[in-house]
Amino acid sequence: MRLGSEPTPRRGVSEETPGVSKARGSPASRTQARTSHAVTQSADAVTRKQPTVARADLVGKVARERFDEEIDAALKRRPTNEGKLAGALRAVAPLSPQVRASIAEAVRVLLRRRTLDRELYAASIRALAECQDKAAPSVLRQALASDDAGGTATLSAAAACNDPEIGPLLSKIAASRQSHLAFGAEVARVARGESNGSHLLSLAPMIKESHRIALCVELFVPLARGPAVSPVIARALYVLGEAERHLGRWLVLGEVATKAGDRGALDEARDRAQEGPASSRAAWSLVLWALEDTWGRARRAPLPAPPSTRPTVELVARLSDRPSADRDTTFLFRLAQAKATAAKGMLEALAKPLPLADEIAVRSAMHLARDYGRDDLRHELLTVAQGQRREDLRGLAAAALWDAGEHEAARDLADDLVTSKCLANVVWASLLRAAVVRNGSATPLCTEAHVRWIHLGWLE
Repeated sequence: MRLGSEPTPRRGVSEETPGVSKARGSPASRTQARTSHAVTQSADAVTRKQPTVARADLVGKVARERFDEEIDAALKRRPTNEGKLAGALRAVAPLSPQVRASIAEAVRVLLRRRTLDRELYAASIRALAECQDKAAPSVLRQALASDDAGGTATLSAAAACNDPEIGPLLSKIAASRQSHLAFGAEVARVARGESNGSHLLSLAPMIKESHRIALCVELFVPLARGPAVSPVIARALYVLGEAERHLGRWLVLGEVATKAGDRGALDEARDRAQEGPASSRAAWSLVLWALEDTWGRARRAPLPAPPSTRPTVELVARLSDRPSADRDTTFLFRLAQAKATAAKGMLEALAKPLPLADEIAVRSAMHLARDYGRDDLRHELLTVAQGQRREDLRGLAAAALWDAGEHEAARDLADDLVTSKCLANVVWASLLRAAVVRNGSATPLCTEAHVRWIHLGWLE
């Protein structure tokens, strides 16, 4: 692959560790609050004309209390569905400084207990770093100084944090004898603009397959989704790509390099789509389109025409960064976003039978209604959003209505969803309310990241 210019809780820890709500509501903190009340009242006259902190919080009080309760319960006893809770927190973290404060307190508790293998920790540390929260540098420094540098999730978060004080810690980890930790730390240094990539290139041949898969999912998928990094990363990705047999993970590596400004992956995908084995040309033609689309979006250049290759279940699964057994449909909805005519048949097959049965059917119906003129499916989305047959789909259906242009109907549903027993509905209601406040009718809610975090518990 021419990606470059060259070829469990700690024993002895008490279970009485205070939760998030207890930490905020201790007698000392309440006394301090009463003491500062008079000072706050006198300052109100000065700050009344300035934007208040509350205006920056787009999550309502009812939803915030629900998230606090869920976090406290998870800290007391690890839930079976922790991945979905962690994903929900990651989705709402950008909307609320108060929710991020609760997340930061949870991270501190997990750091004290040294339980950094939990999904709650992985999602929380990433959320704090990506939101550039004021608590991120301190918890990152503590995590990076722990055993195994806090794991790949911590290194992924460090790549998104611009605090200069964690630079020396990353440099120390990059010299570790554990090649996968050193590689992850060096990727973070490249992303932060602190490395020229030469050490990263020397580490790449040492990465084992199991570590390469983990790095791809936990480190490179977030990088592919975020802003471009330095092009010096491309040569190391070339080495990893040469050993990668999974086409979807190869595409992730190629997208990181392409977004960074290297055309090596583009050239190889074009060669394989035109001259490779006939059995693989269809898949490589879709890979080529995806990389050209990434190149155009990164440089605000004209985007390629949607591909004419007709997707199948097997082909779409191969092009996902997830294991093929997951039958992930990420690439199909990427084609639908581009309004590819070839994707319509598969979308219609997934939207049947009615009523819409799962999240894939709901998303397929949304794209068909918005991008392919199937207005009859708008009523089906409204039925799911209002009905009780699948409570866990109501929020997603309401967000799909918003994306399909039915803003008034989606806005009316949000007030009911915010008190739902299903946490996913509370998250979608918060996202809907935030979109209304921001008047963000052009901002889609049913993004791939949101669906992965909220419904599937995939936390990359």
